[in-house]
Amino acid sequence: MAGWPGLRGLISTTWISAVANDGGGRDRAIRELASGEWELGWYAWRNTVVRSWYGIDSYFTVRQFFDADNRPLSWYVDFDLPKQRTHLGIDTLDLMLDLVAEPDLSQYRWKDEDEYRQARRLGLISDRDHRHIDAARTEVVAMIERREGPFAHDWTPLRHESWREPTLTDEFNIS
Repeated sequence: MAGWPGLRGLISTTWISAVANDGGGRDRAIRELASGEWELGWYAWRNTVVRSWYGIDSYFTVRQFFDADNRPLSWYVDFDLPKQRTHLGIDTLDLMLDLVAEPDLSQYRWKDEDEYRQARRLGLISDRDHRHIDAARTEVVAMIERREGPFAHDWTPLRHESWREPTLTDEFNIS
């Protein structure tokens, strides 16, 4: 899957606000996710080109970000629920925990561990999912260190300017 500046999608309106406020309000967005009640709004991707690898049975998604000249900026691993195929595409839930690695994979760091702990406290992440995330953390670090799986390939993006923007069904046509 790929994304580029201007590509629109639906995300939580609280997350949109948090992005606009340099991350302020992310705790509210986590509370909304845990409650199961949030509103969707349109968001346009900005600044980078991104390619993503979705392992259907994995508790993580691997992304690589590129600048406007297709130079690699970073690798990014979202820890999330296993993907479910639906009539609309792929459904999953980001579980807050992330890993960011240098383009050459020489270094990496964990990100948002505090948000992950908050999501656990609020019941968004079950004990079962937590055990799977722990195993996924170990798996991802091993793949990075050995340059295996998604980290073994050249991800240089294809030119996206001529690609059609994906559209959602009428079921998701909101203003």
